[in-house]
Amino acid sequence: MALDTLERSSPPIFRQGLSVTSKLVLLALLSILLMASDHRFQISQPLRAGIAIVLSPLQWLSLQPARAVRGMGQYFHNLEEAQDAAQNFQTRTIAQAQRLQQVEQLKLENTQLRELLDLRAQIAGPAKAVEVLYETADPYTDRIVVDRGQVGGIVLGSAVIDAGGVVGQVTRVYALVSEVTLLTDRAQSIPVVNARTGSRHVAVGDPTLSAGALELKFVPASTDVKQGDLLTTSGIDGVYPPGLHVGTVSQIDRRVDSSFARVHAIPAAKPRGRHLLVLMPTKDWPTVPTPPPEPKRVSKGRTAAASSAGVKP
Repeated sequence: MALDTLERSSPPIFRQGLSVTSKLVLLALLSILLMASDHRFQISQPLRAGIAIVLSPLQWLSLQPARAVRGMGQYFHNLEEAQDAAQNFQTRTIAQAQRLQQVEQLKLENTQLRELLDLRAQIAGPAKAVEVLYETADPYTDRIVVDRGQVGGIVLGSAVIDAGGVVGQVTRVYALVSEVTLLTDRAQSIPVVNARTGSRHVAVGDPTLSAGALELKFVPASTDVKQGDLLTTSGIDGVYPPGLHVGTVSQIDRRVDSSFARVHAIPAAKPRGRHLLVLMPTKDWPTVPTPPPEPKRVSKGRTAAASSAGVKP
């Protein structure tokens, strides 16, 4: 007998139970029955609850790495946002502080300009407003440079004032800028008058004192001068208009071995702002126009007499 003709299936005597197809159909029906019963009567609900309780710690542990990664990412993201917000806040704070300082500076300049306008209205002669550019680099002089020169109509020798009083005098004039020598410079002098007594003196700059001062030259020791006396311009030099504030007497030193007293004064004008007023020398001021003569008034009695005599009044 050939080997390929042998039947490889088990002999019928050993076959037992249902066939595979029957088992498949039976198990399918059983599954459907179980699913319907579970859906209708919730048979597997306690089993699922128990399994969920047992598996919940494992689920929690399995989710921790992902949560840690997300937490770290959120932490660094929030940290970066906080740093950006802090930097933006600091930038805005600095910008607002700068604006506030500029507003304060503008308010101060506005106040000074209003004072100069009021002062300009009180001065009869011509005046020009200038702005301080910088101070000269020479440490042995006390001078400033303003933004107007010959083109702007500045004249050599003009007086420079601010709302406080006399600042100095124009000593150099260029095309576009001018140089102003302050009263505290050792080479600057100005004739003054004591507003209380009317005595006249010459004030010279004395930069040796702190913040600069003025010294009255050749003041007799017997002169009536007190601390706090106001010194004003006398106007006899033809440069400074009379009545401008120059300074206040601050110190008087009367020595026995000298016939002259040393009198120091604090300048009335202090470097408070950038805007000043330049006055032309009083000798260059235009003459005040003379008013026209008033017509002569004739009395009524004289007019009546003239009319009776036939004469025109």
